[in-house]
This record gives sequence, C-alpha cells and structure tokens, in this order.
Amino acid sequence: MSADTIVALSSGGLPAGVAVLRLSGPQAGAIAGELAGGLPAPRVATLRPLRDRGDLIDRALVLWFPAPASFTGEDVAELHVHGGPAVVSALIEAATRDGRARLAAPGEFTRRAFDNGRLDLTAVEGLADLIAAQTAAQRRAALRQAEGGLNRLAEGWRQRLVRAAAELEASIDFSDEDLPADLETGARTVLAEVGAEIAGALAEGRRGSLARDGVHVALVGPPNVGKSSLLNRLARRDVAIVSEIAGTTRDVIEVTLDLDGWPIVVADTAGLRESADPIEAIGVARAEARRREADIPVYVADARDVGAEPPDGPAAMILANKCDLTEAPPPAEIGGIPVFAVSALTGAGIDAWVTSLGAQVAALAGVQGDAALVTRHRHREELGRAAEALARAVEAPTVDLMAEDVRLALHAIGRLTGAVDVEDLLDVIFADFCIGK
Repeated sequence: MSADTIVALSSGGLPAGVAVLRLSGPQAGAIAGELAGGLPAPRVATLRPLRDRGDLIDRALVLWFPAPASFTGEDVAELHVHGGPAVVSALIEAATRDGRARLAAPGEFTRRAFDNGRLDLTAVEGLADLIAAQTAAQRRAALRQAEGGLNRLAEGWRQRLVRAAAELEASIDFSDEDLPADLETGARTVLAEVGAEIAGALAEGRRGSLARDGVHVALVGPPNVGKSSLLNRLARRDVAIVSEIAGTTRDVIEVTLDLDGWPIVVADTAGLRESADPIEAIGVARAEARRREADIPVYVADARDVGAEPPDGPAAMILANKCDLTEAPPPAEIGGIPVFAVSALTGAGIDAWVTSLGAQVAALAGVQGDAALVTRHRHREELGRAAEALARAVEAPTVDLMAEDVRLALHAIGRLTGAVDVEDLLDVIFADFCIGK
C-alpha cells in the first residue's frame, strides 16, 4: 500500500454534465468524510453536500470503498459532482491542501491496482485497450482481456506446469526412492499438451492483433483508375487528392475506418506503372510493398479495360471501377478472384463490395465465443519463449534438462501476467494511460 493519497478527475474533459473525482490512499476516507460531513456506508451511493471550511461547493453523490475491496486495493472515495471547472478545481484544492493528497500521475490508479494484486499485467493492458477502443471488435477483445481472459488461460497453463515441475524435481531429488515409474512420462505428456495449447493460442494471436490494430486493406492498381476516389467514398470525406492527372498520388495515404464494427486501415497507393520520375518511382515501390504486406490487397482497374488475365501480384478482390462509363459488365471473377463492378462517382456497386470486404475482415479477425486473444507483441514474445522452452523440454535427454526448460517456460508465463521481472515494462505500459485512470 502506498503512503501517498492521490486525487484526480477520472471522468472526461470539462465542462461536463457529471465529473467524477477519485481519491485513493490512506487519507482518502478522511478527506472525503471532511468534505461530505461523514462517509456513507461502503459501496452505497449517497447524496451529500460538499463543503470546504463551511463553504458549500456542490451537492454530489459520494461513494466509499474501504480497502481492500476497491479498484486500487486501497481506501478509495469517489465524488460524483456537477462537471463545472470551478467545482472540480475547488474540490482538488481542498483535497491537496496541506499535502494531505497530491495530484495523480497518468495511470497511477491502475498502477496501484497492479501493485496491490487487483489486476494482472494483461488485464491492465486490456483496460488501456478498452479505453482506446473505437470499434465493437476492439471493445470486445479488450473487454475479454480486461476481465482476465488471457490471465485465466495463462494461470491454467502455469498450474499444470508447476505440477509437472514438482514431479520432475521429485524424480531428481529422490531418484533413489521408490517413486512411480511413469512420473517422467506423465510430465512429458503434460508439457507436450501445454506446449500445443500455447502454440494454438499463438496461431490465433494474429486474429487478436487484427482485432486490436486493424485489418490492413491496400487499394492498388494503375494510375487514374479511381483509387483515391474510392478511398474518399469509403471515408465519406476527402482524405485523398483526386485529379485527372495521372500520378497524382505519390505516397501511401492511410485512413482508419470502422467497418461493421471491425477496425480497418485502408491505404491509397501510387499508380502502378514504369516512371522516369524518381519521386513517383519511390511511390510505386511503396505501393508494391504495401500490396505485399496488406491483409487484403484490392486491385482496382478501369471497368472499360478489365481483361481476362488476373492482375500481376497478390489480390483478394478486383474492383472494376467507373462502371458507369460502360454498359458491358465485367466477368464475375478473373483467375478465381472475385470481381466487383463499382462506381466511386455514383456509388453503384459500393454496398456489395463493402459487404464482401466486411466478410473477409470478419474471417480474418473474428473469434468464436469468448475466447481470449493474444493482442500484443509482448504477449506473443513471452508465449513464444514458453512454447520454445516446452518443445525443448519434451525432447530433453535428461530429467535435469527437462526441469530447467520447464522453469524457463514458467518464467515466461510469469512475465506475461506480470508475476515476475517486469519492472522494465511498467513505465512504458502505464505511460499510455490518462490522468485519473
């Protein structure tokens, strides 16, 4: 428990209809009780006048959460007041007078929840992602993690590995005793099973990354086929310059969108062609690179020029744009790649294309049920280390080597949840939080 009491506005910017002022630490109860004329019953919202030195500041809902049954694990008080700057300023001034409390640093409430065992590190990261979530998919993935989905998975692996490690240590320390002959065989079986489950979680981890960071869609194709117009149509605003002059787009232009609850990052790229212009040539090279890296490369062509040959390079779908300029419909597919007749100008065919795009995004980033997802690079690193150690352990020629690799796997899982050796990560993780959280 910290010796300091901290205070901060935990709701949004001011002015607002309601503002929530949060206090945490040993003086939280005394400060809130002094302002409210006494503390209400624990976890019961009570309307109280708030006074500082006899001056009425506001009438507010007061909540009291005595330790350890609070968000931070410390004594916590919350004042739900009218969200005027003068009200909040007066209350913070009263709380910090004479050094009884100080303003909280960014993420300090959550840091205390972690330090006091109320949250593990994956739940902390999930909470940060939940605050930052902009789409339904991001919200669902973050909420699963904030509520301990990944931690429960990791804790199940840890418990099974601890039992296996105990059996291996018994085989080492009491080798001259009459121990069951199948201890080592049983341990190898458990290690192989846990290793396979971790490998499966890593394989599904790409879905978690896409749900959190967005599915990357690249619009590629020759100059003047309407890629920038299509981007503007998707974004419903002018994010890219549209011109009849070929080669207007010289660099990659990105926009992040919400597609039926899924985050997508759509990139408009330079037209693919040979160019003597060194600047345009760089843009073309970047377009090719983005095409290779994209989760869903979309090849855009002029509907009047769509041929029977598939595009040279990866493509998940083909857009025959400017279909309003021709009466001849394009083929339904080219080389097994579906073709959509669209018009960025009139909007014709856009809904059908977006529906198909949404289905592809859902197939890439979707997850069944409430399964926990590996959403961060840090998660993949630690689980990768654990999986590698367990693979070595299963093949280890001696029990001693097997036991050492199990210890390494347990250490990696401990770093995942924040149980061991994570001081170097904490400042980076909590820096993402806002003040008051």
